[in-house]
Amino acid sequence: MTRGLPTAHAAEPLSRILTQEDPVPVWPFDRGPKRGCAFMPLYKRAPEAALKDEDLYQLLALVDAIRDGSARERELAKRELSVRLKGSL
Repeated sequence: MTRGLPTAHAAEPLSRILTQEDPVPVWPFDRGPKRGCAFMPLYKRAPEAALKDEDLYQLLALVDAIRDGSARERELAKRELSVRLKGSL
């Protein structure tokens, strides 16, 4: 357990769709707003970058849901990520 920034299903956009069960996955980050189960980000400074760019935060959270989510969470994340990436072309 650690303080951090929520990720995967605990962060937007999946947190709007899925119910939260404690402890939620968080990137360890001393200025994070939530206490939860440590989930290591793809890059150690991802939490700092995510706080500066909401779109980046959501994309990284979706990737984390694919990395470690349940089957339902992975499918929702893949669908959402696909929509967002197609929209940016």
